[in-house]
Amino acid sequence: MADEKRNEEQERGFVVRDKRFTAKKEEEKVSPKEEKREEVKEEVTREEIPLPEINFTSFIFSLSTSALIQLGEVEDPFTQKKSKNLPVAKQTIDLIGMLKEKTKGNLTSDEEKFLDSVLFDLRMKYVKAVE
Repeated sequence: MADEKRNEEQERGFVVRDKRFTAKKEEEKVSPKEEKREEVKEEVTREEIPLPEINFTSFIFSLSTSALIQLGEVEDPFTQKKSKNLPVAKQTIDLIGMLKEKTKGNLTSDEEKFLDSVLFDLRMKYVKAVE
C-alpha cells in the first residue's frame, strides 16, 4: 500500500511535507473523534457561502462597515473586539469622499443619497471619536 502512495506521488511530480505539523500531531496524539471534528470544520469552511450582489451601494456599504470597525463603533469580526484606528478610519472615509467626487453625475439618485448619507454619518462619527 505504501508503494502505491509513492507511485501516485511520483506521477504527480513532487510532494512537500512539513514535518512541523506531522510531528505536532504525533506529539498531541489527537483522538479519532477530534480528528473527525477537525475534518468537519474544514468541510464547513470549504462550502461556498452565498455572497451579496456586487453593486455600487453594496461596495459603499462594505467600505462604511470597515470605517465603523476602524472607528471602534462595531466589533471587528475577526477579533470580536472593538478597537479604534483613527488614521485608517480617516483614510477610509476620505476614500469614500473621493469616490463621491469621481462618480459625480454617474450615479442614480438613490445611490447619490445613500453615498451622501453614509459619508455624513461617518464624518460625524469621526469628529466625535477624535474629540
